[in-house]
Amino acid sequence: MLLRHRLAGTARAPTIVSKSSPCVIAIRAAPRTRVAKPGLSATSESKSEQTVTVKAPETPKGGDFIAGPYGLGRVSLDAADTTEDVLEVPTLRHMLQPRDSPFALDNNSGGGFVGDRDKVRLHAMQFESTESSGATCENGDNNVFDEDTCLILPEWAIRSGPRKRIFFDPEKVTAAIVTCGGLCPGLNDVVQNIVFTLTDYGVPEDQILGIRYGLRGFYEREDKPITLTRDTVDGIHLKGGTMLGTSRGGANIKEIVRRIDLWGLDMVFVIGGNGGNAAADAIQQEVERQGVRCVVAGVPKSIDNDILLVDKCFGFDTAVEEAQRALLAAKVEASSGYKGLGIVKLMGRSSGFIAMQASMASGVVDVCLIPEVPFSLEKLKQCVAGVLEKKGHCVVCVAEGAGQDILAAGSTATDASGNAILADVGTWLRDEFKKHFKGESDVKYIDPSYIIRSIPTTSNDRIYCKVLGQGAVHGAFAAYTGFTVGLVNTHYVYLPIPTIIQAPRRVNPKGRRWNRLKTAINQPDLV
Repeated sequence: MLLRHRLAGTARAPTIVSKSSPCVIAIRAAPRTRVAKPGLSATSESKSEQTVTVKAPETPKGGDFIAGPYGLGRVSLDAADTTEDVLEVPTLRHMLQPRDSPFALDNNSGGGFVGDRDKVRLHAMQFESTESSGATCENGDNNVFDEDTCLILPEWAIRSGPRKRIFFDPEKVTAAIVTCGGLCPGLNDVVQNIVFTLTDYGVPEDQILGIRYGLRGFYEREDKPITLTRDTVDGIHLKGGTMLGTSRGGANIKEIVRRIDLWGLDMVFVIGGNGGNAAADAIQQEVERQGVRCVVAGVPKSIDNDILLVDKCFGFDTAVEEAQRALLAAKVEASSGYKGLGIVKLMGRSSGFIAMQASMASGVVDVCLIPEVPFSLEKLKQCVAGVLEKKGHCVVCVAEGAGQDILAAGSTATDASGNAILADVGTWLRDEFKKHFKGESDVKYIDPSYIIRSIPTTSNDRIYCKVLGQGAVHGAFAAYTGFTVGLVNTHYVYLPIPTIIQAPRRVNPKGRRWNRLKTAINQPDLV
């Protein structure tokens, strides 16, 4: 099966569009090339050197690919075309009146607006055959681990960003923000930028509520909502955790919607992972069922980076950066002892992205164990023994969800969020290696999980959080609902929540990323 694009017409080379002059492309086979000036014919200085003059069309036609100094893309087809294959997001526009954005006066500070028909391609790859690395799913998402389950997707997703026409009067908007689930770097950053963007639109500061300690804060009497202003969120991005507090599970959806209706909320922003987004979807469905006019918008928070379709979740880059500290410490401990063995357990319940990326980046890991790739304990012991014999020390990085088929086979216990309760693979490996080497190896174990979760963001994540917070508010004012905002193929899009909570995003054991790590550290198959 092939992951293929459904493009109308024949393939075209990208065309550079210029309003002033033709574009000259020089094809060089010699060290020196004379490029003709715009408007003049071009000649070659030698037989091994050619120049070709290409005149760009004055106006790009529908379906044309265009490129310029600031980016590239394809001009939309006829606006009346209804055959486009787009991942649709629900809206409340039928219940609201459109109006000009408050940013329309200066054309969004000169930056312009995003059109409702702006789209981002979901299918970035086209495989030669099913033998190509990572080609596991036709016209669908190939990050789903179970190869028997293929998530079939449309061709396009709706682009995130400010619209010229909005559907709420900013001065009358009342909004609420809530953070759900475990801690993750960037929670404060997202809260701050949602508040900043709401007030930029003109939402009064006393009409922005912060819900305390997760979704239960909607109805728990002792944890009443707080008012969020620009002053109260100023500087919170410099701190870890969440100023609002958080909790797992236990949400009474009907009671939450009752409070949404009672308080007259127009927008609810849910910052959470798979569980938080599932709760947001349930709130959206109940709001729709009861006829309550309220937008529900999500921001994907998952330190495990396991939200389906999204390139990465906020906090992931920070987590990988901090995880390397533990791996480097394990390297020092292992290399300083006789036949030293350093074991580091990182986050990753069902997805091994942090362990894989941190192992690749640190350059000190000899064995990486992730949930997606099963292993035999005996083969793992043989592998570690071989590394100790060769190098004199060894570093093992293990994701918390690895080896559960051995440790917790048949267990059905779950936590408050409905997640399976995992057996501790880190301490198990430590004890197994101590028994195996019988005191002949100096085994050190490090678990930095809560240290990683609680730190402030790095610069890349800080920027990402800003854009996500802004995008969520733009989508809400455009009257989209039941969506989450995220990065897909390096572009920001709105994704319907039911799509992204169907399955966790996981490392593809036959994909290029896992293969790169295996070859980089010379890790054999351990099954």
